[in-house]
Amino acid sequence: MRKTKPKKRILLPDPKFNDTLVTRFVNDLMRDGKKSVAYAIFYDTLDIVEKRVKETELSPLEVWKKALENITPAVEVKSRRVGGATFQVPMEIRAERKTAISMKNLILFARKRSGKSMADKLSAEIVAAYNNEGGAYKKKEDTHRMAEANRAFAHFRF
Repeated sequence: MRKTKPKKRILLPDPKFNDTLVTRFVNDLMRDGKKSVAYAIFYDTLDIVEKRVKETELSPLEVWKKALENITPAVEVKSRRVGGATFQVPMEIRAERKTAISMKNLILFARKRSGKSMADKLSAEIVAAYNNEGGAYKKKEDTHRMAEANRAFAHFRF
């Protein structure tokens, strides 16, 4: 694919909530092509989230979306080489990349968590992200801090 950009694949919405964002998340969660296992983990996670966040009037899916929104970074730093020196240049992120980064961070930090099942770990991370805490939220804050510290090099944008 030297010259043409590959076509965007159309994702089918998930069977329970009829939402393509859920399908994207499940695709990231999936390992070794076991999509039905990934769906089972995700739906179990939302059941656990529902039990943990009873006091809010939001549905578990809305809690998950709010958690993703809380850990979505707005800027990131990219390395740029200028005259022998490498600068960390802050750049805005495209919308698709923002959601991809937030989903991957949520899954990554959920896998690192201690707990019995992946559903337990993922639900704990979702509740933490919903409350503006946890590993994925800290990663977003660190990314923003790094971009703010290197704001002087913003003119090197490419």
